[in-house]
Amino acid sequence: MGRSFNALWFGTGAANLGDGIALFVLPLLALGVGASPGGVAAVTAALTLAWPVFGLHAGWIVDRVDRRLLLSGVNVARAVVLAGVGVAFFAESLSLAVLIVAAILLGAAETLVDTALTSTIPLVVEPDGRNRANARIEATVNLTNQLAGPPLAGLLAGVSLLLATGLSAGLYALAVAGLALMTLGPSALGQADPSRNAQVSAGFRHLWRQPVVRTLTLFTAAMNIPWAVSTALFVVYAITPGPLGLTPAQYGLILTAMAFGGLVASAVVERLRLRFGVTRLLIADAVGTVLLVLPVAVGAPVWAVAAGAVVAGAGSSVWRILVATIRQNLSPPDLLGRVYAASRMISWGVIPVSAALAGGAAEVWGVQAVFWGATVISIVVLAVFVPYAVRTDL
Repeated sequence: MGRSFNALWFGTGAANLGDGIALFVLPLLALGVGASPGGVAAVTAALTLAWPVFGLHAGWIVDRVDRRLLLSGVNVARAVVLAGVGVAFFAESLSLAVLIVAAILLGAAETLVDTALTSTIPLVVEPDGRNRANARIEATVNLTNQLAGPPLAGLLAGVSLLLATGLSAGLYALAVAGLALMTLGPSALGQADPSRNAQVSAGFRHLWRQPVVRTLTLFTAAMNIPWAVSTALFVVYAITPGPLGLTPAQYGLILTAMAFGGLVASAVVERLRLRFGVTRLLIADAVGTVLLVLPVAVGAPVWAVAAGAVVAGAGSSVWRILVATIRQNLSPPDLLGRVYAASRMISWGVIPVSAALAGGAAEVWGVQAVFWGATVISIVVLAVFVPYAVRTDL
């Protein structure tokens, strides 16, 4: 697809491998400093807090600056933050508070990187190639962030958490080297229509007036509630002394199973779309969300939990690819960063709140009871989404 896309692709792969290791290691570090289930959930909540607080501003920034320089600068900042966590751990001065601060900074960086990434694809790929480009990026994210990252982090953590943290920081730095090869035109430099660029909320207004993008954003937010519960508490349920009794490396393999489902789905999503259509594929993802939390709620054996993770991972990838293409095609190029940021602010804004509530509820009623609540929510969302999707014929 050309040198600029390939540079973006490489930078995305390196940075997401760093993400996969960092997101795996941070909860382990929280457990290592003696955090309770609520404290571990607080780290997860801090990672996603930036979207509701900073999301709209991230879109405005992306639409105004050189996206190559932004992606490079933010990855340098992430490398510095992870290196600082590693130093604190080595010096035995790491605390839950330090981890939460680091998670907040990494979350803010993610808002900028993700917004810049999805807004840059239309600048380097023609419309008829965007489904393929989005699928390639999604496959790379799954391969590095979820398929390779967790087991690699689990192996490294078995040797030293410091080693895992240091490698994550180094991968962020490597991403900068790849992004340096990317060339973008003047439209990427924030020079078009400065009066509109000054409106931070313009993307939100466009999103809310576009019925398809708005509704898909709201459904994404609803499905992210059970996903937030799983992200915040599954580590507590899975790793010894949790009910599954897994080691960190075995826990990493469960996450790898989820990523494997996403990777396979990313590779065949275009063929699936041509055969089954967008509507059926999005409904399949809603079913996958139910299967993410239901096996844990009923105390199913580890193979059933892993199977649910595979289906959920596949559905999630398909949803992100198809919805990203719909959003890119229905949004003006000069607003795309802000439209994406507004969509993410809404859909991911529920995650820190849900994770924090899940952690508090787990302290009172236990982890499994919280997964039962997440299962009920996912079933209700499925029941509402099916008639909408069929009626709209997405």
